[in-house]
Amino acid sequence: MATLETRTTDTRQTIIDAAQVIMARKGWAAVGINEVLGAAGVPKGSFYHWFSSKDAFGEAMMRSYFTDYLADMDAIFARPGVSAADRLMAYWHSWRETQGLEDCLGRCLAVKLGAEVADLSEPMRLVLKEGTAGIIDRVRGMVEEGLSDGSLSVDGEPGMVAQTLYDLWLGASVMAKIHRDPAPMDNALFSTRQLLHLA
Repeated sequence: MATLETRTTDTRQTIIDAAQVIMARKGWAAVGINEVLGAAGVPKGSFYHWFSSKDAFGEAMMRSYFTDYLADMDAIFARPGVSAADRLMAYWHSWRETQGLEDCLGRCLAVKLGAEVADLSEPMRLVLKEGTAGIIDRVRGMVEEGLSDGSLSVDGEPGMVAQTLYDLWLGASVMAKIHRDPAPMDNALFSTRQLLHLA
């Protein structure tokens, strides 16, 4: 039998999960709390039982998103018996499949909400800053590992290369959404291979 604490935690996460899917499609400002509660199957008016404000809710939603996103990244990067270059390229291929789609089922929140909330919510901006720093740090680690195992080479410091790659892919994702065309993502894959000196 579930305890009150378990039910409360589950309900809170259900609200967050529903919001991630809706906001990845519509954005932050276009979504009302009642729409999220309706999608989550939670009674209207109970929002403030779990969150003190919409900003606090947005912060919790983004923290949950980055926790899951970084765990998925770590799983790709931990694959045994695969070169660092191949693991890094597997990540970019995964990005292409999940970040540039019109309906990404909540898996592209950083792309969708980054520019929008940076000017609207300081708590959410700080979570985005922290989360994207975690992504870039992991990419830097893979670049360093690739230099060590000889599977890739770069012109420049690994941290700068990681930042450049993230910037490239973030921009490509936005352009793919603008054009409703995966070509920017394909160009990013090509440019990534060039930056890593992969055949």
